[in-house]
Amino acid sequence: MKKIAKFFTLAIIMIAFSVSTYAQATASATATATIVTPITITKTVDMNFGNLYSAAAGTVTLDPAGARSVTGGVTLAPGGTVTAASFTVGGTIGVTYAITLPAGSTTISSGANTMTVDTWSSNPTPTGTIGGTGTEILTVGATLTVGAAQPAGIYVSGTPFDVTVNYN
Repeated sequence: MKKIAKFFTLAIIMIAFSVSTYAQATASATATATIVTPITITKTVDMNFGNLYSAAAGTVTLDPAGARSVTGGVTLAPGGTVTAASFTVGGTIGVTYAITLPAGSTTISSGANTMTVDTWSSNPTPTGTIGGTGTEILTVGATLTVGAAQPAGIYVSGTPFDVTVNYN
């Protein structure tokens, strides 16, 4: 009888160990991280509405391609440089980014005389994609509000306007 009891005790212990062996499993995984190139933006060309005449109040709209159109009493004058603002956006190839243009207006002045620049537009808009070279050109246009008989002068913004880009 002692041998049978020892046998059953040993059998119960073996069963207990075999059950615990089947109740556990292990798997392995790796950890990965990719550091991407930070997004950058660099101004390459300032915005310039060019030469204008002002007989009465009006506006000059400069599109992101650098074309101008007028309303009201503003006339486009020959000469001068006309350019949309241009920026080079750099970063990870093939990644899209969001473009944030100024929310308000920028004042440009010549002495005590001022005009406002607002209604910003860009190309691309509202997002861009970093090209195969790791860069993309972003151009920005806007609308200039010209007063009636605006005094002659070279008008420049005292504070530059900001264009912000962020990866999507």
